[in-house]
Amino acid sequence: MAGEGLPVQLATRVLDVTDSGYYAWRSRAPSARAIRHVWLTDQILAVHTASKGTYGTRRVHAELTLGRGLVVGHGTVELLMARAGIHGVTGRPRWRRPTPDPISADLVERNFAASPGTVVRL
Repeated sequence: MAGEGLPVQLATRVLDVTDSGYYAWRSRAPSARAIRHVWLTDQILAVHTASKGTYGTRRVHAELTLGRGLVVGHGTVELLMARAGIHGVTGRPRWRRPTPDPISADLVERNFAASPGTVVRL
């Protein structure tokens, strides 16, 4: 809220925190989890680019745990890939049947129009 231009005093009052707590948070070093997430995001990006952008969360997780020996949860890989905007190719290519031409060419030049004096019985 303070980053959006609101005064710090107003933002801390709305959020029910102290002003000194806000300034302490702002000057605090990043946590170990935040540092690990940045490092893991780099690893995920490396695996994803090595697969030419085809691997999704399952294969990236398998490559990190089985291929690189990292201990990381599947949910963490999902979270970090979503935050970084990384996603794999979904689905298999499907065969498409050719669509028939709705107006076929009349190769024998048949005339299907009834003449004016013809009676059609059904």
